[in-house]
Amino acid sequence: MIKFSVLLSVYKKENPEYLRESLSSIFSQTLQADEIVLVEDGSLTPALDCVISEFSNRCKNLKLVKLPINGGLGRALNEGMKECSYDYIVRMDTDDICFPNRFERQIDFISKHPEVDVLGCWTQEFMTDKEGNKVMLSLKKFPHNVWDNFNYCTKRCPVEHPAVVLKKSTVLAAGGYQHCYLFEDYHLWARMFVRGAIFYNLQEPLLYFRTSDVAMKRRGGWKYALSEVLALNEFHRIGFLSRNQQIYAMVTRFPVRIMPNRVRKMIYNAFLRK
Repeated sequence: MIKFSVLLSVYKKENPEYLRESLSSIFSQTLQADEIVLVEDGSLTPALDCVISEFSNRCKNLKLVKLPINGGLGRALNEGMKECSYDYIVRMDTDDICFPNRFERQIDFISKHPEVDVLGCWTQEFMTDKEGNKVMLSLKKFPHNVWDNFNYCTKRCPVEHPAVVLKKSTVLAAGGYQHCYLFEDYHLWARMFVRGAIFYNLQEPLLYFRTSDVAMKRRGGWKYALSEVLALNEFHRIGFLSRNQQIYAMVTRFPVRIMPNRVRKMIYNAFLRK
């Protein structure tokens, strides 16, 4: 079995209990990672520091990368990637939870298919209610052979960012994470696609993806809508979108971004979730 790193980033506004659940799921895998690289994106709260200290004291393969100021997820991941010792990197967010066999399933597949540069999977969306209970929502599915579904990729993000295994060398060859308004991950996928990278999704859920009404609200509003327009302009510039595809995306997405949150949520549930 190939060796691999896990890469995640935390900043001061994150929930310490969510971080504890996330790290616990990483260290409870049926296949253990060779190293876990956790980027501290700026100064953290005492509660977050306490959780990190707890895991550092008992997990010798946890490597901490401390950045003096908060620079955003893309910059943090680029810095963390420099510290990853292996070419295969499992991405993870600090509020999501891995299925116990996530690493085993993804690493087994990518070991047998080294031509794959980005390997994703389905995700089970959930939220935490006011009592702290986990409420399972929809199952988010992605096509398996993304390269053969290029039209899908020009309309929707082809993989779930915190659910992928990345080939570090291919990511760096595409320029790593770069500023693209609010779409650093999608911009990375677009640049990798243009360079011929191979994407694939396992047809099973392997990650509990945390969401909330607040998260849904962040996907809308005039600022988000304008950022998406600028990102689509960039996608056309690099050759990922044709002019017609760019215009189609603007026309179909912009109204959804600026409509009331409850209506946007209904659309997501009706058309983008299973």
